[in-house]
Amino acid sequence: MLRLCFFFSFAFFISSALAQQNANSKLFVLGEIQNLNSQILKENRILNIYLPEGYNRADTVKYPVIYLLDGSADEDFIHIAGLLQFCNFEWVNIWPKSILVGIASVNRRRDFTFPTSISSDKTKYPESGNSSKFISFIENELQPFINSKYNTSKIKTIIGQSLGGLLATEILLKKPFLFNNYIVVSPSIWWNNGSILNTPTDSVNFRSVNVFVAVGKEGLTPTAEPRVMEVDANLLVEKLRHLKANVIFDFLPQEDHATIMHQAVFNAFKQLSKFQ
Repeated sequence: MLRLCFFFSFAFFISSALAQQNANSKLFVLGEIQNLNSQILKENRILNIYLPEGYNRADTVKYPVIYLLDGSADEDFIHIAGLLQFCNFEWVNIWPKSILVGIASVNRRRDFTFPTSISSDKTKYPESGNSSKFISFIENELQPFINSKYNTSKIKTIIGQSLGGLLATEILLKKPFLFNNYIVVSPSIWWNNGSILNTPTDSVNFRSVNVFVAVGKEGLTPTAEPRVMEVDANLLVEKLRHLKANVIFDFLPQEDHATIMHQAVFNAFKQLSKFQ
Protein backbone atom coordinates (compact mmCIF):
# COMPACT_ATOMS: atom_id res chain seq x y z
CA MET A 1 0.00 0.00 0.00
CA LEU A 2 2.86 2.36 0.86
CA ARG A 3 4.49 1.72 -2.53
CA LEU A 4 1.15 2.33 -4.30
CA CYS A 5 0.68 5.65 -2.50
CA PHE A 6 4.23 6.66 -3.44
CA PHE A 7 3.55 5.78 -7.09
CA PHE A 8 0.41 7.91 -7.28
CA SER A 9 2.13 10.80 -5.45
CA PHE A 10 5.06 10.67 -7.87
CA ALA A 11 2.73 10.49 -10.89
CA PHE A 12 0.78 13.51 -9.60
CA PHE A 13 4.05 15.41 -9.12
CA ILE A 14 5.18 14.67 -12.69
CA SER A 15 1.82 15.62 -14.23
CA SER A 16 1.73 18.83 -12.20
CA ALA A 17 5.27 19.70 -13.28
CA LEU A 18 4.43 19.09 -16.94
CA ALA A 19 1.27 21.17 -16.64
CA GLN A 20 3.29 24.00 -15.09
CA GLN A 21 5.89 23.70 -17.85
CA ASN A 22 3.20 23.89 -20.54
CA ALA A 23 1.63 26.88 -18.81
CA ASN A 24 4.97 28.71 -18.78
CA SER A 25 6.07 27.80 -22.31
CA LYS A 26 5.31 29.79 -25.45
CA LEU A 27 5.48 28.91 -29.12
CA PHE A 28 8.50 30.24 -30.98
CA VAL A 29 7.00 31.72 -34.15
CA LEU A 30 9.36 32.16 -37.09
CA GLY A 31 6.78 33.39 -39.56
CA GLU A 32 3.35 32.67 -40.94
CA ILE A 33 1.84 30.34 -43.51
CA GLN A 34 -0.41 31.48 -46.33
CA ASN A 35 -2.33 29.23 -48.71
CA LEU A 36 -2.81 30.40 -52.27
CA ASN A 37 -5.26 28.49 -54.43
CA SER A 38 -3.77 28.83 -57.90
CA GLN A 39 -6.14 28.78 -60.84
CA ILE A 40 -3.18 28.63 -63.21
CA LEU A 41 -1.54 25.61 -61.57
CA LYS A 42 -4.87 24.06 -60.55
CA GLU A 43 -3.65 23.38 -57.02
CA ASN A 44 -3.14 24.92 -53.60
CA ARG A 45 0.32 26.35 -52.94
CA ILE A 46 1.80 26.85 -49.48
CA LEU A 47 3.73 30.05 -48.84
CA ASN A 48 6.01 30.45 -45.82
CA ILE A 49 6.34 34.12 -44.89
CA TYR A 50 9.05 35.76 -42.78
CA LEU A 51 8.32 39.34 -41.75
CA PRO A 52 11.14 41.67 -40.64
CA GLU A 53 11.42 42.92 -37.08
CA GLY A 54 9.11 45.87 -36.51
CA TYR A 55 6.79 45.00 -39.40
CA ASN A 56 3.31 46.42 -38.85
CA ARG A 57 0.58 46.18 -41.45
CA ALA A 58 -0.87 49.48 -40.18
CA ASP A 59 2.39 51.35 -40.87
CA THR A 60 3.17 53.18 -44.10
CA VAL A 61 6.65 51.61 -44.29
CA LYS A 62 7.04 49.40 -47.36
CA TYR A 63 9.49 46.53 -47.61
CA PRO A 64 11.33 44.79 -50.48
CA VAL A 65 10.25 41.21 -51.11
CA ILE A 66 12.49 38.17 -51.58
CA TYR A 67 10.89 35.21 -53.35
CA LEU A 68 12.59 31.94 -52.43
CA LEU A 69 12.16 28.90 -54.65
CA ASP A 70 12.32 25.59 -52.74
CA GLY A 71 10.89 27.53 -49.81
CA SER A 72 9.43 24.70 -47.72
CA ALA A 73 10.30 24.49 -44.03
CA ASP A 74 12.32 21.33 -44.78
CA GLU A 75 14.03 22.96 -47.77
CA ASP A 76 15.64 26.41 -47.64
CA PHE A 77 13.13 28.64 -45.85
CA ILE A 78 14.35 28.42 -42.26
CA HIS A 79 18.07 28.96 -42.87
CA ILE A 80 17.51 31.74 -45.43
CA ALA A 81 15.13 33.48 -43.00
CA GLY A 82 17.83 33.26 -40.33
CA LEU A 83 20.42 34.60 -42.76
CA LEU A 84 18.14 37.50 -43.65
CA GLN A 85 17.61 38.30 -39.97
CA PHE A 86 21.39 38.26 -39.40
CA CYS A 87 21.98 40.59 -42.34
CA ASN A 88 19.37 42.99 -40.89
CA PHE A 89 21.04 43.37 -37.49
CA GLU A 90 22.02 47.01 -36.89
CA TRP A 91 25.65 46.03 -36.27
CA VAL A 92 25.72 44.02 -39.53
CA ASN A 93 23.37 45.97 -41.82
CA ILE A 94 24.23 44.13 -45.04
CA TRP A 95 20.77 43.89 -46.63
CA PRO A 96 17.64 46.02 -46.18
CA LYS A 97 14.83 44.65 -44.03
CA SER A 98 12.72 42.53 -46.35
CA ILE A 99 9.73 40.22 -46.50
CA LEU A 100 10.74 36.65 -47.36
CA VAL A 101 8.26 34.52 -49.31
CA GLY A 102 9.18 30.84 -49.35
CA ILE A 103 7.34 29.01 -52.13
CA ALA A 104 6.98 25.44 -50.91
CA SER A 105 7.83 22.89 -53.58
CA VAL A 106 5.27 20.46 -54.97
CA ASN A 107 6.94 19.04 -58.08
CA ARG A 108 10.27 20.71 -58.87
CA ARG A 109 10.91 18.86 -62.11
CA ARG A 110 7.47 19.85 -63.39
CA ASP A 111 7.50 23.48 -62.25
CA PHE A 112 11.13 24.50 -62.81
CA THR A 113 11.86 23.04 -66.26
CA PHE A 114 10.83 23.95 -69.80
CA PRO A 115 10.11 21.23 -72.41
CA THR A 116 13.14 19.17 -73.40
CA SER A 117 14.06 17.53 -76.69
CA ILE A 118 16.25 14.93 -74.94
CA SER A 119 14.32 11.66 -75.29
CA SER A 120 15.91 10.05 -72.23
CA ASP A 121 14.82 12.99 -70.04
CA LYS A 122 11.31 12.85 -71.51
CA THR A 123 11.13 9.19 -70.47
CA LYS A 124 12.74 9.69 -67.06
CA TYR A 125 10.78 12.85 -66.19
CA PRO A 126 7.41 12.63 -67.99
CA GLU A 127 5.91 15.46 -65.90
CA SER A 128 8.68 17.94 -66.73
CA GLY A 129 8.35 21.00 -68.92
CA ASN A 130 5.73 23.24 -67.29
CA SER A 131 7.86 26.20 -66.23
CA SER A 132 5.81 28.59 -68.37
CA LYS A 133 2.79 27.93 -66.16
CA PHE A 134 4.83 28.42 -63.00
CA ILE A 135 6.24 31.70 -64.29
CA SER A 136 2.70 32.82 -65.10
CA PHE A 137 1.68 31.83 -61.57
CA ILE A 138 4.47 34.00 -60.12
CA GLU A 139 3.62 36.99 -62.31
CA ASN A 140 -0.18 36.90 -62.32
CA GLU A 141 -1.12 35.30 -58.99
CA LEU A 142 1.73 35.17 -56.48
CA GLN A 143 3.14 38.68 -56.76
CA PRO A 144 -0.33 40.35 -56.77
CA PHE A 145 -1.33 38.18 -53.77
CA ILE A 146 1.73 39.20 -51.75
CA ASN A 147 1.26 42.87 -52.69
CA SER A 148 -2.36 42.72 -51.49
CA LYS A 149 -1.46 41.11 -48.16
CA TYR A 150 1.69 42.94 -47.12
CA ASN A 151 3.36 46.35 -47.21
CA THR A 152 5.56 45.78 -50.23
CA SER A 153 7.84 48.10 -52.15
CA LYS A 154 8.64 47.73 -55.84
CA ILE A 155 11.98 46.01 -55.13
CA LYS A 156 11.77 42.25 -55.74
CA THR A 157 14.43 39.55 -55.52
CA ILE A 158 14.30 35.89 -56.53
CA ILE A 159 16.57 33.15 -55.16
CA GLY A 160 16.90 29.79 -56.87
CA GLN A 161 19.37 26.91 -56.68
CA SER A 162 19.88 23.97 -59.05
CA LEU A 163 16.61 23.49 -60.95
CA GLY A 164 15.42 26.58 -59.09
CA GLY A 165 18.45 28.35 -60.54
CA LEU A 166 17.38 27.17 -63.99
CA LEU A 167 13.92 28.66 -63.46
CA ALA A 168 15.38 31.94 -62.16
CA THR A 169 17.58 32.03 -65.28
CA GLU A 170 14.60 31.42 -67.55
CA ILE A 171 12.67 34.28 -65.91
CA LEU A 172 15.75 36.50 -66.16
CA LEU A 173 16.22 35.88 -69.87
CA LYS A 174 12.53 35.95 -70.85
CA LYS A 175 10.88 38.33 -68.36
CA PRO A 176 13.63 40.21 -66.51
CA PHE A 177 11.16 42.90 -65.38
CA LEU A 178 9.58 40.48 -62.89
CA PHE A 179 12.48 41.00 -60.47
CA ASN A 180 15.12 43.61 -59.77
CA ASN A 181 17.62 41.15 -58.28
CA TYR A 182 18.39 37.59 -59.33
CA ILE A 183 20.37 35.28 -57.03
CA VAL A 184 21.17 32.25 -59.16
CA VAL A 185 23.01 29.43 -57.39
CA SER A 186 24.40 26.35 -59.18
CA PRO A 187 21.89 26.67 -62.03
CA SER A 188 20.99 23.48 -63.91
CA ILE A 189 21.96 24.95 -67.28
CA TRP A 190 22.51 21.37 -68.47
CA TRP A 191 18.75 20.89 -68.91
CA ASN A 192 17.97 20.25 -72.59
CA ASN A 193 21.70 20.34 -73.30
CA GLY A 194 22.10 23.99 -72.32
CA SER A 195 19.48 25.39 -74.68
CA ILE A 196 18.57 28.11 -72.15
CA LEU A 197 21.78 29.87 -73.18
CA ASN A 198 20.35 30.28 -76.68
CA THR A 199 17.25 32.17 -75.50
CA PRO A 200 16.57 35.15 -77.84
CA THR A 201 17.12 38.42 -75.98
CA ASP A 202 17.31 41.03 -78.76
CA SER A 203 14.26 42.99 -77.59
CA VAL A 204 14.92 42.81 -73.84
CA ASN A 205 16.57 45.50 -71.69
CA PHE A 206 18.84 44.10 -68.96
CA ARG A 207 20.58 47.30 -67.86
CA SER A 208 18.46 47.73 -64.72
CA VAL A 209 18.77 44.08 -63.62
CA ASN A 210 21.21 42.97 -60.91
CA VAL A 211 22.37 39.35 -61.10
CA PHE A 212 24.50 37.26 -58.76
CA VAL A 213 25.61 33.88 -60.10
CA ALA A 214 27.40 31.39 -57.83
CA VAL A 215 28.75 27.93 -58.47
CA GLY A 216 30.90 25.54 -56.46
CA LYS A 217 33.20 22.69 -57.39
CA GLU A 218 30.41 20.60 -58.86
CA GLY A 219 31.78 18.85 -61.93
CA LEU A 220 29.83 16.83 -64.49
CA THR A 221 26.05 16.65 -64.51
CA PRO A 222 24.46 13.17 -64.46
CA THR A 223 22.85 13.43 -67.89
CA ALA A 224 23.02 11.60 -71.20
CA GLU A 225 25.24 14.42 -72.49
CA PRO A 226 27.22 15.50 -69.42
CA ARG A 227 28.12 19.17 -69.00
CA VAL A 228 30.41 20.83 -66.48
CA MET A 229 28.34 23.03 -64.16
CA GLU A 230 31.18 25.48 -63.53
CA VAL A 231 31.61 26.00 -67.28
CA ASP A 232 27.86 26.50 -67.79
CA ALA A 233 27.74 29.09 -65.00
CA ASN A 234 30.59 30.98 -66.68
CA LEU A 235 28.80 30.85 -70.04
CA LEU A 236 25.71 32.33 -68.42
CA VAL A 237 27.74 35.13 -66.86
CA GLU A 238 29.40 35.91 -70.21
CA LYS A 239 26.00 36.11 -71.87
CA LEU A 240 24.67 38.46 -69.17
CA ARG A 241 27.71 40.71 -69.40
CA HIS A 242 27.24 40.93 -73.15
CA LEU A 243 23.62 41.96 -72.46
CA LYS A 244 24.87 44.77 -70.15
CA ALA A 245 23.28 43.37 -66.99
CA ASN A 246 24.86 44.23 -63.64
CA VAL A 247 26.32 40.78 -62.97
CA ILE A 248 28.55 39.40 -60.22
CA PHE A 249 30.12 35.95 -60.49
CA ASP A 250 31.18 34.03 -57.39
CA PHE A 251 33.16 30.79 -57.68
CA LEU A 252 33.21 28.87 -54.40
CA PRO A 253 35.68 25.99 -54.83
CA GLN A 254 35.30 24.88 -51.20
CA GLU A 255 31.57 24.19 -51.70
CA ASP A 256 29.70 21.57 -53.70
CA HIS A 257 26.12 21.25 -54.92
CA ALA A 258 24.92 20.21 -51.45
CA THR A 259 26.70 22.86 -49.38
CA ILE A 260 26.80 25.99 -51.54
CA MET A 261 23.39 27.55 -50.92
CA HIS A 262 23.87 29.25 -47.55
CA GLN A 263 27.31 30.71 -48.28
CA ALA A 264 26.29 31.83 -51.77
CA VAL A 265 23.20 33.71 -50.57
CA PHE A 266 25.18 35.40 -47.81
CA ASN A 267 27.76 36.51 -50.38
CA ALA A 268 24.96 37.67 -52.67
CA PHE A 269 23.43 39.85 -49.96
CA LYS A 270 26.84 41.43 -49.30
CA GLN A 271 27.76 42.05 -52.92
CA LEU A 272 24.37 43.01 -54.34
CA SER A 273 23.80 45.53 -51.56
CA LYS A 274 25.81 48.12 -53.51
CA PHE A 275 23.08 48.13 -56.15
CA GLN A 276 20.21 48.62 -53.67
